[in-house]
Amino acid sequence: MTGILVLYDSRHGSVAHMARCVARGVERVAGMQALVRTVAPVSATCEAVAAPIPDGGPPYATADDLERCAGLALGSPTRFGNMTAAMKHFIDSTSALWLSGKLAGKPAAVFTSSSSMHGGQETTLLSMMLPLLHHGMVICGLPYREPELMRTRSGGTPYGASHLAGPDSARPVDNDEERLCVALGHRLATLAQRLGRPVV
Repeated sequence: MTGILVLYDSRHGSVAHMARCVARGVERVAGMQALVRTVAPVSATCEAVAAPIPDGGPPYATADDLERCAGLALGSPTRFGNMTAAMKHFIDSTSALWLSGKLAGKPAAVFTSSSSMHGGQETTLLSMMLPLLHHGMVICGLPYREPELMRTRSGGTPYGASHLAGPDSARPVDNDEERLCVALGHRLATLAQRLGRPVV
């Protein structure tokens, strides 16, 4: 296992951009590669059926992607202080992996984007950690030796990378936010490499 699964949901493009930055950080670690995947949308309409392959961007993630990865970076926009329904739906479908303990001992990190500075970034990151802890994963955060954490006027937390998208969700990911995403990916891949074979 040399791949880090970078799994995200994105509606306006910010989290997708963050995922690419996390992947860049992963691939700065020699011998590690990023596998970027997204989740299928969910609908309240019973008849709605999404195509099995998205129109563009990375493919939808599968349970096999999770089982085979050496580590997981999980990203979602903030929805009322929590991950999106699509991400939660995917995570809720992983009970077979929970029963088998296949994710236990693997490192994981989280990242998010919100429209306002106090729009629930930290609660989203923490709530995304909960199912990962139930899976027995080892949570990887961002230490304050990353200078951007002390100077950022936008996103960035010790719980994971974050982005302030603005009320119209159009504010681009700034340099500090990008650097923290890259640092998170690099840290996660380094931890996965050091753990080698996950401890269960």
